[in-house]
Amino acid sequence: MLYALEAETGQKINTILQLRVHPSLVALRETIQNADKSRKKDIVLTYITARGAWYKYSWKHDKSRSGGVATNIGIHFFDMLVWFFGNVQSNEVYMREKDRMSGYIELENANVRWFLSINRNDLPEQSVKENKMTYRSITVDDVEVEFTEGFTDLHTVVYQKTLMGAGFGLDDAKPSIELVNDINHLKLSDNKRYIHPFLISKL
Repeated sequence: MLYALEAETGQKINTILQLRVHPSLVALRETIQNADKSRKKDIVLTYITARGAWYKYSWKHDKSRSGGVATNIGIHFFDMLVWFFGNVQSNEVYMREKDRMSGYIELENANVRWFLSINRNDLPEQSVKENKMTYRSITVDDVEVEFTEGFTDLHTVVYQKTLMGAGFGLDDAKPSIELVNDINHLKLSDNKRYIHPFLISKL
């Protein structure tokens, strides 16, 4: 439908893929692109953002409106993974709950274990001690890039790029949307070969 609208109007539909302009992630992608690709990278992605009581009364808590955890808070991270490591080759989901999800994705150049949560109880102890409500981390072959900070102005940067004619289009967003759709509908896998470290104590 959106592609048809572009064709009908002759105009471009721009999307907001803000992690593609995060300085730490842009630098990490460049490092990955220049690295040896003779073997797949081992990736652990963790995103926990605690929500207060208000969340239960928000449209975001209604899966029919927000798409659930994978869509609402995970979509940009799945876009980042495809942007970093190429197209999806296989996909497994190990946990699907109202406030957390976890699974495994095999990409062209990486094996990814991922964990998403809006549950405060999932925050690492250090984050709780520092009174931080959000924890974002990606580990590439056991080397961690913690990118909790630096999210304040990303939308503005994307808007600026869009006004300059360098925005992100439908083809940029399509792979992650298809991936999240599969994650939301896949049957939970009994194969726990690649479970996320945070998930071990929860299964």
